[in-house]
Amino acid sequence: MEEKIKKMDIENGVVEQLKQVYDPEIPVNIYDLGLVYEVNIDDDSNVHILMTLTAPNCPVAESLPQEVKEKAAEVEGVNSADVEITFDPPWTMDMMSEEAKMELGFI
Repeated sequence: MEEKIKKMDIENGVVEQLKQVYDPEIPVNIYDLGLVYEVNIDDDSNVHILMTLTAPNCPVAESLPQEVKEKAAEVEGVNSADVEITFDPPWTMDMMSEEAKMELGFI
């Protein structure tokens, strides 16, 4: 039971950190934008984040994954963090949270 709670604490901490990372072209954090597909934590507290970019030629394609990795690694209890970029499925505006859509005036 304690292991489950610990994983949940780490996952919640990682999500909170990801909400501090912004796509420089859009004034919404990457989590609410729907760019983060998965946050997985293994039994050794290693974090694996599967995410995408708004476009394959995104100007922050190099720096954004590194920033995400660094933010995730700062969470208490995280042993290591890595980020995998995928374009399957491709990102669409439908993946944004309701809050992000409101922030951007789509609702």
